[in-house]
Amino acid sequence: MVTFVDRVTLHLRAGKGGNGCVSVRREKFKPLAGPDGGNGGHGGDIVLVADPQVTTLLSYHHSPHRSGGNGGFGMGDNRSGAAGESIELPVPLGTVVKDPSGEVLVDLIEPGMRYVVAPGGLGGLGNASLASPKRKAPGFALLGTPGWEGDVVLELKTVADVALVGFPSAGKSSLIAAISAARPKIADYPFTTLHPNLGVVEAGDVRFTVADVPGLIEGASSGRGLGLEFLRHVERCTALVHVLDCATLDPGRDPLTDLDVILAELAAYPVPEGQLPLLERPQVIALNKVDVPEARDLADLVRPELEGRGYRVFEISTVSRSGLRELSFALASIVAEHRAAQADTPKPERVVIRPRGAEQDFSVRVEGGTYGPIYRILGAKPLRWVQQTDFQNDEAVGYLADRLEKLGVEDELYRLGATPGATVVIGGDDGVIFDWQPSLSSVAELMTAPRGTDPRLDQNSRRTTAQRRERYHERMDAKAEAREELEAERLAARSEAEDDEQ
Repeated sequence: MVTFVDRVTLHLRAGKGGNGCVSVRREKFKPLAGPDGGNGGHGGDIVLVADPQVTTLLSYHHSPHRSGGNGGFGMGDNRSGAAGESIELPVPLGTVVKDPSGEVLVDLIEPGMRYVVAPGGLGGLGNASLASPKRKAPGFALLGTPGWEGDVVLELKTVADVALVGFPSAGKSSLIAAISAARPKIADYPFTTLHPNLGVVEAGDVRFTVADVPGLIEGASSGRGLGLEFLRHVERCTALVHVLDCATLDPGRDPLTDLDVILAELAAYPVPEGQLPLLERPQVIALNKVDVPEARDLADLVRPELEGRGYRVFEISTVSRSGLRELSFALASIVAEHRAAQADTPKPERVVIRPRGAEQDFSVRVEGGTYGPIYRILGAKPLRWVQQTDFQNDEAVGYLADRLEKLGVEDELYRLGATPGATVVIGGDDGVIFDWQPSLSSVAELMTAPRGTDPRLDQNSRRTTAQRRERYHERMDAKAEAREELEAERLAARSEAEDDEQ
């Protein structure tokens, strides 16, 4: 049974915004007293929260699909829809959030840090909010936009002060159990530890955490075994303790050879930009199992050479507990110095993100097509406006055309050589396609028409009563003129005949 998970992929879908309402207030003696359609509620967000009480991503391994609540629809009498329920997902400290391509979105390393990983959709405006002095009673409302939907990757990198590294069965789990209250699984076969264990150590006035990183083998940095899964838990540690087995019976192994292999793997592992390489961090050597007489002799033999390389060496035994106090206080000193240096380092200035009001909110890309060029409009605003438009309502479509014209889309299309009837697409591959007609771009607010209609979109060729009356009068006038001409010709012929008889 899986009990520890340090990497999961979440499938998220934030809540959809509710649609706005189209409504007209009706009062006694005032059958049309003005619009009173309320706004739709915003969709619920999905928020990641760094929680010190959480130590694994196991719950998300079993249920990776999470959804936010949808916003309620707006109602008449200026009643807004309820906002969708947001959900908070607690994650362990040290969780790195990435997109599927591997780009880091946020690093949750401080308790209480919050990150809106999936923002909910916006609620649509009701016709009361869309009313203006020139459009007094809109016959349409805006639709709610869909919430963010996609995948994110959560990767846990253990936050600890000291990391215990070494070959399998070197005694790391026994060491962390001896110096802290942690109780990891301990057995006499390789790869007993399948996930990092954390323990809290108190040495004098200093309290620090120790991580038991599962055993490394040669080739771990290139993906052999589970090395890559384990090495990332060393990234955040202040100091490294090389636990070397002095009582190993494996042929070809000794403390110096084991140390060289581990150093090579640590050197080959790339740390994120801005972090100190693993081998440049403080390191100490713990020669373990010196309670065995042969191991004591081997420790005395290799100690001078290790000290000659510049390492501090401690001979320890987790069975007799010899050397553990000295090792704990040495690590406490290293951690205290690092914390003091961190306290003196000025904190980075808080980043404040402000709207980019001066930049263009859209772009137009000309693409080749079988039947002529295609003009694709890209940008957050045009895409959002299309999502908010009810294309079954002509007045709503006219309102969209006015918004695009005010944004400058018309001028950009003219500049790129678009002609009436050109194919225009708003959005990506699943965008809205239409034939561009520049006549749709103005004076909608000055037109008088029934609510929910836009005369600019009226493609009905049927003549109105006034047009038919005018056409009828034209025909009658033409007939009268023809009769007068015929009568004049008849009188002229009669006069000629009378003259001939005389």
